[in-house]
Amino acid sequence: MSSFLKAAGRSLLGMAAMIALWAAIVRLTGAQHYILPGPESVFAALYNHTGFLLYHAGITAYETVLGFVLGAAAGAALSVLLWLFPTAARFAMPPILVTQALPVFAIAPILVLWLGFGLASKVVVIILVIFFTVTSTFFDGLQRLDPGLHDLARLYRLSRLRELWFFRLPAGLPAFASGLRVAAVFAPMAAIIGEWAGAKGGLSFIMLQSSNRMQSDMMFAALILLAVMVLIMRFAVNRLTQLLVPWQPLT
Repeated sequence: MSSFLKAAGRSLLGMAAMIALWAAIVRLTGAQHYILPGPESVFAALYNHTGFLLYHAGITAYETVLGFVLGAAAGAALSVLLWLFPTAARFAMPPILVTQALPVFAIAPILVLWLGFGLASKVVVIILVIFFTVTSTFFDGLQRLDPGLHDLARLYRLSRLRELWFFRLPAGLPAFASGLRVAAVFAPMAAIIGEWAGAKGGLSFIMLQSSNRMQSDMMFAALILLAVMVLIMRFAVNRLTQLLVPWQPLT
Protein backbone atom coordinates (compact mmCIF):
# COMPACT_ATOMS: atom_id res chain seq x y z
CA MET A 1 0.00 0.00 0.00
CA SER A 2 2.86 2.39 0.79
CA SER A 3 4.28 1.91 -2.72
CA PHE A 4 0.87 2.69 -4.17
CA LEU A 5 0.57 5.86 -2.08
CA LYS A 6 4.04 6.98 -3.11
CA ALA A 7 3.21 6.46 -6.78
CA ALA A 8 -0.07 8.35 -6.36
CA GLY A 9 1.75 11.15 -4.57
CA ARG A 10 4.30 11.47 -7.36
CA SER A 11 1.51 11.65 -9.94
CA LEU A 12 -0.33 14.33 -7.97
CA LEU A 13 2.85 16.38 -7.62
CA GLY A 14 3.47 16.06 -11.34
CA MET A 15 -0.06 17.21 -12.14
CA ALA A 16 0.28 20.15 -9.72
CA ALA A 17 3.51 21.21 -11.45
CA MET A 18 1.81 21.02 -14.85
CA ILE A 19 -1.12 23.15 -13.63
CA ALA A 20 1.30 25.74 -12.23
CA LEU A 21 3.16 25.84 -15.55
CA TRP A 22 -0.15 26.10 -17.41
CA ALA A 23 -1.24 29.09 -15.28
CA ALA A 24 2.13 30.77 -15.82
CA ILE A 25 1.90 30.37 -19.61
CA VAL A 26 -1.60 31.86 -19.68
CA ARG A 27 -0.51 34.82 -17.55
CA LEU A 28 2.72 35.49 -19.46
CA THR A 29 1.27 35.15 -22.97
CA GLY A 30 -2.06 36.81 -22.25
CA ALA A 31 -3.80 34.16 -24.36
CA GLN A 32 -7.46 34.69 -25.15
CA HIS A 33 -9.94 32.60 -23.16
CA TYR A 34 -11.21 30.75 -26.23
CA ILE A 35 -7.65 29.81 -27.24
CA LEU A 36 -6.17 28.82 -23.88
CA PRO A 37 -8.35 29.20 -20.79
CA GLY A 38 -6.73 29.51 -17.41
CA PRO A 39 -6.88 26.75 -14.80
CA GLU A 40 -9.40 28.74 -12.74
CA SER A 41 -11.86 28.83 -15.70
CA VAL A 42 -11.48 25.13 -16.33
CA PHE A 43 -11.96 24.18 -12.68
CA ALA A 44 -14.98 26.48 -12.55
CA ALA A 45 -16.42 24.55 -15.53
CA LEU A 46 -15.71 21.29 -13.72
CA TYR A 47 -17.54 22.56 -10.65
CA ASN A 48 -20.51 24.10 -12.49
CA HIS A 49 -21.08 21.12 -14.78
CA THR A 50 -19.99 18.28 -12.51
CA GLY A 51 -22.99 16.04 -13.13
CA PHE A 52 -22.93 16.51 -16.90
CA LEU A 53 -19.18 15.89 -17.16
CA LEU A 54 -19.19 12.87 -14.85
CA TYR A 55 -22.09 11.32 -16.77
CA HIS A 56 -20.16 11.44 -20.03
CA ALA A 57 -16.92 10.44 -18.30
CA GLY A 58 -18.79 7.38 -17.02
CA ILE A 59 -19.68 6.43 -20.59
CA THR A 60 -16.04 6.64 -21.65
CA ALA A 61 -14.91 4.77 -18.54
CA TYR A 62 -17.37 1.94 -19.19
CA GLU A 63 -16.18 1.64 -22.80
CA THR A 64 -12.56 1.71 -21.63
CA VAL A 65 -12.89 -1.00 -18.97
CA LEU A 66 -14.95 -3.29 -21.18
CA GLY A 67 -12.61 -2.88 -24.14
CA PHE A 68 -9.56 -3.37 -21.92
CA VAL A 69 -10.89 -6.59 -20.39
CA LEU A 70 -11.93 -8.04 -23.75
CA GLY A 71 -8.75 -6.89 -25.49
CA ALA A 72 -6.51 -8.30 -22.76
CA ALA A 73 -8.41 -11.60 -22.78
CA ALA A 74 -8.20 -11.81 -26.58
CA GLY A 75 -4.48 -11.03 -26.51
CA ALA A 76 -3.77 -13.61 -23.81
CA ALA A 77 -5.80 -16.32 -25.56
CA LEU A 78 -4.13 -15.59 -28.90
CA SER A 79 -0.67 -15.73 -27.30
CA VAL A 80 -1.38 -19.16 -25.84
CA LEU A 81 -2.73 -20.46 -29.15
CA LEU A 82 0.27 -19.11 -31.05
CA TRP A 83 2.63 -20.92 -28.68
CA LEU A 84 0.65 -24.17 -28.73
CA PHE A 85 0.55 -24.21 -32.53
CA PRO A 86 3.87 -22.77 -33.76
CA THR A 87 3.18 -23.67 -37.39
CA ALA A 88 -0.06 -21.71 -37.34
CA ALA A 89 1.77 -18.83 -35.63
CA ARG A 90 4.00 -18.34 -38.67
CA PHE A 91 0.91 -17.79 -40.83
CA ALA A 92 -1.04 -15.79 -38.25
CA MET A 93 1.61 -13.23 -37.36
CA PRO A 94 1.63 -11.32 -40.71
CA PRO A 95 -2.14 -10.55 -40.61
CA ILE A 96 -1.81 -9.56 -36.95
CA LEU A 97 1.00 -7.15 -37.82
CA VAL A 98 -1.07 -5.70 -40.66
CA THR A 99 -3.87 -4.81 -38.25
CA GLN A 100 -1.36 -2.68 -36.33
CA ALA A 101 -0.05 -0.98 -39.46
CA LEU A 102 -3.50 0.40 -40.32
CA PRO A 103 -4.13 3.82 -38.73
CA VAL A 104 -6.82 3.68 -36.07
CA PHE A 105 -8.24 7.04 -37.16
CA ALA A 106 -8.95 5.50 -40.56
CA ILE A 107 -10.51 2.33 -39.14
CA ALA A 108 -12.72 3.99 -36.51
CA PRO A 109 -15.17 5.67 -38.98
CA ILE A 110 -15.55 2.36 -40.83
CA LEU A 111 -16.36 0.56 -37.58
CA VAL A 112 -18.92 3.23 -36.74
CA LEU A 113 -20.45 2.71 -40.17
CA TRP A 114 -20.61 -1.07 -39.65
CA LEU A 115 -21.50 -1.21 -35.94
CA GLY A 116 -23.27 2.08 -35.36
CA PHE A 117 -22.77 4.92 -32.89
CA GLY A 118 -23.23 2.73 -29.83
CA LEU A 119 -20.94 0.78 -27.54
CA ALA A 120 -19.82 -1.93 -29.98
CA SER A 121 -17.77 0.28 -32.31
CA LYS A 122 -15.89 1.89 -29.39
CA VAL A 123 -15.08 -1.44 -27.77
CA VAL A 124 -13.78 -2.88 -31.04
CA VAL A 125 -11.50 0.14 -31.52
CA ILE A 126 -10.07 -0.36 -28.02
CA ILE A 127 -9.53 -4.07 -28.66
CA LEU A 128 -7.72 -3.36 -31.93
CA VAL A 129 -5.46 -0.83 -30.22
CA ILE A 130 -4.43 -2.87 -27.16
CA PHE A 131 -4.67 -6.54 -28.06
CA PHE A 132 -1.41 -6.56 -30.05
CA THR A 133 0.50 -5.11 -27.09
CA VAL A 134 -0.76 -7.89 -24.84
CA THR A 135 -0.29 -10.54 -27.52
CA SER A 136 3.28 -9.61 -28.41
CA THR A 137 4.52 -9.22 -24.83
CA PHE A 138 2.84 -12.37 -23.48
CA PHE A 139 3.87 -14.47 -26.50
CA ASP A 140 7.45 -13.31 -26.04
CA GLY A 141 7.24 -14.23 -22.36
CA LEU A 142 5.93 -17.71 -23.18
CA GLN A 143 8.85 -18.30 -25.53
CA ARG A 144 11.48 -17.23 -23.00
CA LEU A 145 11.98 -20.14 -20.59
CA ASP A 146 14.98 -20.98 -18.47
CA PRO A 147 16.98 -23.66 -20.35
CA GLY A 148 17.06 -25.84 -17.25
CA LEU A 149 13.27 -25.86 -17.01
CA HIS A 150 13.01 -26.55 -20.72
CA ASP A 151 15.35 -29.55 -20.34
CA LEU A 152 13.32 -30.74 -17.34
CA ALA A 153 10.12 -30.66 -19.42
CA ARG A 154 11.86 -32.66 -22.16
CA LEU A 155 13.25 -35.12 -19.59
CA TYR A 156 9.76 -35.89 -18.27
CA ARG A 157 8.39 -35.92 -21.81
CA LEU A 158 5.66 -33.47 -20.96
CA SER A 159 3.09 -32.75 -23.61
CA ARG A 160 3.06 -29.26 -25.05
CA LEU A 161 -0.09 -28.47 -23.06
CA ARG A 162 1.44 -29.65 -19.76
CA GLU A 163 4.64 -27.73 -20.46
CA LEU A 164 2.52 -24.64 -21.03
CA TRP A 165 0.63 -25.08 -17.76
CA PHE A 166 3.53 -25.99 -15.45
CA PHE A 167 6.40 -23.97 -16.93
CA ARG A 168 5.50 -21.52 -19.69
CA LEU A 169 2.57 -19.72 -18.07
CA PRO A 170 4.38 -18.98 -14.78
CA ALA A 171 7.45 -17.81 -16.72
CA GLY A 172 5.34 -15.63 -19.03
CA LEU A 173 3.32 -13.85 -16.33
CA PRO A 174 5.80 -10.96 -15.85
CA ALA A 175 5.69 -10.21 -19.58
CA PHE A 176 1.90 -10.44 -19.53
CA ALA A 177 1.82 -7.97 -16.62
CA SER A 178 4.02 -5.55 -18.57
CA GLY A 179 1.67 -5.76 -21.54
CA LEU A 180 -1.32 -5.02 -19.32
CA ARG A 181 0.37 -1.96 -17.84
CA VAL A 182 1.08 -0.54 -21.30
CA ALA A 183 -2.44 -1.37 -22.51
CA ALA A 184 -3.96 0.42 -19.50
CA VAL A 185 -2.56 3.73 -20.78
CA PHE A 186 -3.67 3.23 -24.38
CA ALA A 187 -7.21 2.00 -23.62
CA PRO A 188 -8.73 5.38 -22.60
CA MET A 189 -7.13 7.09 -25.60
CA ALA A 190 -8.51 4.40 -27.89
CA ALA A 191 -11.98 5.04 -26.45
CA ILE A 192 -11.59 8.74 -27.27
CA ILE A 193 -10.63 7.88 -30.87
CA GLY A 194 -13.68 5.64 -31.20
CA GLU A 195 -15.96 8.35 -29.84
CA TRP A 196 -14.37 10.98 -32.08
CA ALA A 197 -15.47 9.04 -35.16
CA GLY A 198 -19.07 9.18 -33.95
CA ALA A 199 -20.81 8.85 -30.61
CA LYS A 200 -23.93 9.81 -28.70
CA GLY A 201 -22.02 10.43 -25.49
CA GLY A 202 -18.63 10.34 -23.82
CA LEU A 203 -15.73 12.74 -23.28
CA SER A 204 -15.04 13.02 -27.00
CA PHE A 205 -18.69 13.99 -27.52
CA ILE A 206 -18.17 16.86 -25.05
CA MET A 207 -14.95 17.92 -26.78
CA LEU A 208 -16.58 18.03 -30.20
CA GLN A 209 -19.63 19.93 -28.96
CA SER A 210 -17.48 22.36 -26.99
CA SER A 211 -15.16 22.93 -29.95
CA ASN A 212 -18.09 23.84 -32.17
CA ARG A 213 -19.30 26.34 -29.55
CA MET A 214 -15.77 27.64 -28.76
CA GLN A 215 -16.16 26.55 -25.12
CA SER A 216 -12.49 25.89 -24.46
CA ASP A 217 -12.99 25.60 -20.72
CA MET A 218 -15.31 22.61 -21.22
CA MET A 219 -12.84 21.02 -23.64
CA PHE A 220 -10.04 21.30 -21.10
CA ALA A 221 -12.32 20.02 -18.34
CA ALA A 222 -12.97 16.90 -20.43
CA LEU A 223 -9.22 16.52 -21.01
CA ILE A 224 -8.56 16.71 -17.27
CA LEU A 225 -11.11 13.97 -16.65
CA LEU A 226 -9.43 11.89 -19.36
CA ALA A 227 -6.05 12.38 -17.67
CA VAL A 228 -7.52 11.32 -14.32
CA MET A 229 -9.04 8.27 -16.01
CA VAL A 230 -5.65 7.26 -17.44
CA LEU A 231 -4.03 7.57 -14.02
CA ILE A 232 -6.77 5.53 -12.34
CA MET A 233 -6.50 2.83 -15.00
CA ARG A 234 -2.74 2.73 -14.60
CA PHE A 235 -2.88 2.46 -10.80
CA ALA A 236 -5.66 -0.15 -10.89
CA VAL A 237 -3.78 -2.34 -13.36
CA ASN A 238 -0.58 -1.87 -11.34
CA ARG A 239 -2.36 -3.29 -8.31
CA LEU A 240 -3.85 -6.12 -10.36
CA THR A 241 -0.48 -7.10 -11.81
CA GLN A 242 1.10 -6.86 -8.37
CA LEU A 243 -1.36 -9.51 -7.21
CA LEU A 244 -0.79 -11.54 -10.39
CA VAL A 245 3.00 -11.32 -10.21
CA PRO A 246 3.79 -10.41 -6.56
CA TRP A 247 7.55 -10.64 -7.02
CA GLN A 248 7.53 -7.68 -9.42
CA PRO A 249 7.79 -4.16 -7.93
CA LEU A 250 4.90 -1.74 -8.34
CA THR A 251 5.73 1.06 -10.81
